[in-house]
Amino acid sequence: MAEKVNRWKFVYAALVMQLCLGVLYSWSVFRPVLEKATGWKGPQSIAPFRYSLVFFTVGMIFAGFWQDKKGPKLVGSVGGALLGIGCLLAAFMWNSEWGLKFSYGIIGGLGVGFAYVTPIATCVKWFPDKRGTIVGLAVLGFGAGSLIFAPLIEQLLGTDPTQYAATLQKTFLILGVAFLIFVIGAAQIFAVPPAGYKPEGWTPPAAATTATGAVQKAEFAPAEMVKTWQFYALWAIYFLGTSVGITAIGQAAPLVKELAAKTAIMSAGAALGIMSAFNGVGRLAWGATSDKIGRKYTTIAMFAAYILACVFLLRNVTSFGQALAGLCVVGFSYGGYLAMMPAFTADYYGAKNIGANYGIVFTAWGICGFIVPGYFAKIVQAAKDAGDVAVGYNQTYLTLAGMCVLGIVLVVLLRKPTQTG
Repeated sequence: MAEKVNRWKFVYAALVMQLCLGVLYSWSVFRPVLEKATGWKGPQSIAPFRYSLVFFTVGMIFAGFWQDKKGPKLVGSVGGALLGIGCLLAAFMWNSEWGLKFSYGIIGGLGVGFAYVTPIATCVKWFPDKRGTIVGLAVLGFGAGSLIFAPLIEQLLGTDPTQYAATLQKTFLILGVAFLIFVIGAAQIFAVPPAGYKPEGWTPPAAATTATGAVQKAEFAPAEMVKTWQFYALWAIYFLGTSVGITAIGQAAPLVKELAAKTAIMSAGAALGIMSAFNGVGRLAWGATSDKIGRKYTTIAMFAAYILACVFLLRNVTSFGQALAGLCVVGFSYGGYLAMMPAFTADYYGAKNIGANYGIVFTAWGICGFIVPGYFAKIVQAAKDAGDVAVGYNQTYLTLAGMCVLGIVLVVLLRKPTQTG
């Protein structure tokens, strides 16, 4: 019976769901409009984005444990409902900083977290034979979501400041209805494989052994995972890898408008959309690469690409082409972390508890998202207030390059857990 299931339908459903969830990465398109409509400054306009990231993580943790027990269909549906309701509430709370934090940031962020974990856990269990590739494909939509939503949101918002009150409300309403339909609809397709499932023609690798000959533990419960030093190393690697990508995404539209507007050949929203396309493709490309050369070498390569972008492209920006190239390299590399870390977690701690285990590892992404963009937004704002915003961006990306060097060191030291069962 299990052999007759078309497991690829779960990947297709994952792509649809993740494309919708990827709206989170389009927030920088809202920022300039909100600032003109409300008089807010940078740290205020980025706040809902920061809250959405941290509550995305909170939702991931609860959803991970819940979906391991109740399955992905229910949990994904709840996620779609929360995201849709969050956007509908934002349509009536957009002019309140705390209202937007609550509606889009907290409710919407929780919805994304609940929905996001379900396709990952589902696809990992159905595709043990090509874990990196399939996780990359499953989350490709999340990274590429802005390719659709950034230009769409920009078009809906318009360019007339006198109409922003109306267009902001309309935009959030349209997004809310779309998410209620497509995220909840995609969730109805998900299911878990039967016990003992393995793809036809695939033989599981032999259990690893330690130097003493004992069989290495294959499945870790969350409480066991957090007792290994590798968990904390993976957590730190994820935090550092997320820092560059999430900062660049949050600053993409303002950076283009403030440093490269004179040479721009497209709108900031379109540039963000192109960056998101690289983000999406990076998830599949790096995931597939890791299946061939290993997770460690792939992660080192991603950090190296980050350093190239931060030091040589996003510092001292003088043209739109330079800015776009830097953002695309960052987007491409950042996408890899969202594919690599679920695969790393399953490789090190098993697939049985992947929902809960990856939810815990994912806290690195959420905590980073809440702290790091806000920290660098203050640096950029201070430089802007002092009359030279470029100094703020240069300081930001030089600091991020240094964080990447630390990430490479941690990856080199990383080893698979040796706890035995």
